Parts: sequence; structure tokens; C-alpha cells
Amino acid sequence: MIGTVKFFNESKGYGFITNDETRSDIFVHATALKGTALNEGDKVEYIEEEGKKGRVAAQVKVIA
Repeated sequence: MIGTVKFFNESKGYGFITNDETRSDIFVHATALKGTALNEGDKVEYIEEEGKKGRVAAQVKVIA
């Protein structure tokens, strides 16, 4: 899936990605990042997985 980083708090280690197709937000935790930092507005590729409290982003990587 492709999305845009809506918010990411590096010190707390979490944020949200807005799915470009559905416009829905999905939670992302720092442990889901593939060797990169996230900044507001970054375009990312990710997969969705079932987390403890609902759907979460996994295998997140920034794309050009």
C-alpha cells in the first residue's frame, strides 16, 4: 500500500500514515520502519497487519 505520513513523533516512536487510496489513517510504530526515519509528508510504502489494538502499518519504507 502507498500512503503519506500524517504525523510521526520520533521521541515517542509512533505516528500515523494516511492511505492514499482510502484516505483512512493507520497507526505506525517505530519498530515497523525499514531503516529510515519518517517525516510529515513523506510518501511511504507499507503493508497492513493486525496488531494488538487493530490494523497497523508494517514494513514501512520511504519511497521517492
